[in-house]
Amino acid sequence: MKPPSIIVFDVNQTLIDMESLAPLFERLFGDGKTLREWFNQLILYSNAMTLTGYYETFFALGRGVLEMLGSIYDSPITKADLEELTARLLLMPAHSDVPEGLEMLREAGFRLVTLTNSPPDKDGSAVERAGLADFFERQFSVDSVRRFKPAAEVYQLVVKSLEREPPDLCLVAAHPWDTLGAQSVGFAAGLLMRPGNAPLPMKGCHNPK
Repeated sequence: MKPPSIIVFDVNQTLIDMESLAPLFERLFGDGKTLREWFNQLILYSNAMTLTGYYETFFALGRGVLEMLGSIYDSPITKADLEELTARLLLMPAHSDVPEGLEMLREAGFRLVTLTNSPPDKDGSAVERAGLADFFERQFSVDSVRRFKPAAEVYQLVVKSLEREPPDLCLVAAHPWDTLGAQSVGFAAGLLMRPGNAPLPMKGCHNPK
């Protein structure tokens, strides 16, 4: 079989450094580690919404999860806090290794696109604001199908839009649940290690190398 010619990049944590959100969580909860708890709950409830047929954007859900954590930790969340979260989500910087890596892939002849749980924004995506947009020919959002990764419809959106077959595509992500979703519809996949993430050592998970 010929190798994939299109690389589909996840955005949050994979290309974009979410640790830039930590100061907000340190201020609200006194511990930046709650950022990881917030993100894990965000993924949990995005999957719950997809399974139950409900949909709100990833950012709206993120605000709701922040308010939920505020209730759990008895730390009231204000409207200004929610607005700060949204603003910070759009201003996250790229990981330092990303521009060089993308340039190498582009020079090697790969087509590059992104696929994110985050919704489109009229003032520009996180990828655009991080200065990475010129590397990618398309930016895809789950908002188009109103289902979150790792639902099959999300990856099939990219296949249909690019008019290719699943084996032509390789998803690169920092999350095993994302690579598993892509593999389930026939993509190749690459798991990119970022701090706080690791492969899932379970038989049948087919963790990419």
